[in-house]
Amino acid sequence: MNTYLEQLESFQNYVQNERRLSVHTLTSYSTDLSQFQDFLSQTFRLSHFAEATHNEIRMWIVELKENEISSRSINRKISTLKSFYKYLLIRKEIGVNPMNKIISPKQSKKLPVYFEQRKLNELFELKVFSGDFNGLRDVLVLELLSGTGIRLSELIQIKESDIEKDQIKVLGKGNKERIVPITQNIQTLIHLYKEEKANVFSGESGFLLITNKGNKLYEKFVYRLVNHYLGLVTNEKKKSPHTMRHSFATNMLNNGAQLHTIKEILGHANLSATQVYTHNSIERLKDAYKKFHPKEN
Repeated sequence: MNTYLEQLESFQNYVQNERRLSVHTLTSYSTDLSQFQDFLSQTFRLSHFAEATHNEIRMWIVELKENEISSRSINRKISTLKSFYKYLLIRKEIGVNPMNKIISPKQSKKLPVYFEQRKLNELFELKVFSGDFNGLRDVLVLELLSGTGIRLSELIQIKESDIEKDQIKVLGKGNKERIVPITQNIQTLIHLYKEEKANVFSGESGFLLITNKGNKLYEKFVYRLVNHYLGLVTNEKKKSPHTMRHSFATNMLNNGAQLHTIKEILGHANLSATQVYTHNSIERLKDAYKKFHPKEN
C-alpha cells in the first residue's frame, strides 16, 4: 500500500498532466489533502488515505465546522476528497469509495459583488493615469479586465502575438483557448501602450503586459493595481480582478446581452456558472421596483 506522500504525488501528477487543471486548483488540492492527512495521522494514527472510512471523513468535517471554517471552504475540501478517492478507486487502491456516504453542507448563495458601468466610467474619467509607460499599462490592465471579463490568470498570460485587430486569444481553464472580442477603445490603448513599451524596453518579453522592470506581470502586482484604482471611486471591500469580471458579466446582462453569449466570452464550461449573474439583475429590478413603485413611496 502506498504511503501518504506517494499517493499525493501520484494524484498531483494525474491532475496536472492528464486533467490539465490550473495551478490554482492544484494548489488547493494539495493544501486540502495535506490538512486531511494531518487529521488522519494525528487523530486516528492512520498511515494511508486508503484506511479512512466515511466515519473519519465525517469527523474531519465536524472538526472543520467547529473551527468555524465556512461552508464554502468545507464544500471545496469535500470536492477535493471526491476527486481524490475517485482516483484511488480507479487505480484500485481502494475497494469502496468512502465519499459515497458524504453529503456536502448547504451554503447560502452570495451574489457576486460588481460595479455598475457608471462607477467604472467614473474611474476611467479620473485624471490619475499618466501618458507614460506606467500609466498606459495600468489603464490597459483595468480596461481589459472590465471590458472583456477575462480572468486574472488569462490576463497575465496574454502574448503580443495573441492580439489580432479586434480580438484576443486567451488560454483559459484546462488549457482551452477561446477568442474574446475587444472594443475600439481597447484596440487604441493597446497600440499606444505597445509604442511606449517599445520606446522604454529594447528587449522582447513576448508577453503583452509587463512590470516597470520589463518582467511579466504577476498576480499580486495586478491585485494591488486593481485595489488601488478602485479604491479611488468606491469603499467596497472586495476590489479584485475577479470583481471586474463579475462587473463585466453583470453589466453585459443588464444591457441586454444573451446568457449564452456571456457564457462563451467568459469561457464557462456550463451555463449554470453564468446564470448566477441573473440574480444580480433580478435584485436590481427589485430595487428599482421598490424605489419607483407608487405604493412603495
